[in-house]
Amino acid sequence: MSTPPESTVVDRNLALELVRVTEAAAIAASNWVGKGDKNAADAAAVAAMRRAFDTVAIDGTVVIGEGEMDEAPMLYIGEKVGLYGKTGGGPVADIAVDPLEGTSITAKGGPNAMSTVALAERGGFLHAPDIYMEKLAVGPGLPRDVVSLEASMEENLRELAKAKKCDVSDLTVCMLDRERHKELLRACRAAGARVMLIPDGDVAGVVAVSQPESGVDIYVGSGGAPEGVLAAAALRCIGGQFYGRLLFENEEQIARARQMGITDPHRIFRLEEIAKGDVMFAATGVTTGPMLRGVRRFGGGAVTHSIVMRSKSGTVRYIEAHHHFATKPAAFVS
Repeated sequence: MSTPPESTVVDRNLALELVRVTEAAAIAASNWVGKGDKNAADAAAVAAMRRAFDTVAIDGTVVIGEGEMDEAPMLYIGEKVGLYGKTGGGPVADIAVDPLEGTSITAKGGPNAMSTVALAERGGFLHAPDIYMEKLAVGPGLPRDVVSLEASMEENLRELAKAKKCDVSDLTVCMLDRERHKELLRACRAAGARVMLIPDGDVAGVVAVSQPESGVDIYVGSGGAPEGVLAAAALRCIGGQFYGRLLFENEEQIARARQMGITDPHRIFRLEEIAKGDVMFAATGVTTGPMLRGVRRFGGGAVTHSIVMRSKSGTVRYIEAHHHFATKPAAFVS
């Protein structure tokens, strides 16, 4: 078989290939829903995602993953994936992955766990180390910089309410239910806003700001930087504003970031800097949440519910797929 010429163009046909990758990971993780073992659930999702990537016709490099090279078997930063990942010659792409966002949710049988993948042209994603990121996100159709990480929570809520022509009391703020958000939670409630606390899954929390039916107006708080890049990739496709600032705990983390090209440790990154160019995003539900239904298993198969979107066209597709394991490739059977 001849090797195709190298390309950096993100082909729209890759969108459905990405969905197959998240479907495989979600189906594998669904075996562990409610069984109390988050590590086993994550490992199953990682293994299935890695196998599924082998069928995708790209020369891909994981730039946002689950760890460094010596932390395999996770999908690590720098890992080559795709049909041409080890040989070269195919479309070149950077990959951001979270095979199972919401490992604890899955283990407890809670809502809103999902498998996510984003793809961009080479250099399209911020190379963020696996540390915390302070995040702020609002939906589309608002004045640019209507909110800011440098403003107080009260100021942001006041400006957002003014832009939306409503009262602060009409706004709903989404954040992770964490002790570190105690003061942030107090400030939101003191300002009169409603607060939606979620146990995990801040990619879905960020994406919710772009979906009117979710009722979420603004997402705030700190969470994993890799999840921040994935969330920014999704908003890049469907509209919205996202701001992220890396939270460093020591000089070693700052030095690591400098090696990845981040020279200013205090910089606030905009959406367009975190995920730029032609971006694709795909996610498949593992357990049911506001955005996606979870995997429904039946004898010899499963039903999945996924979303796939592309920034270039702004197209958003929801896909319900019925999988029959007897006729599926091995990568999709767990």
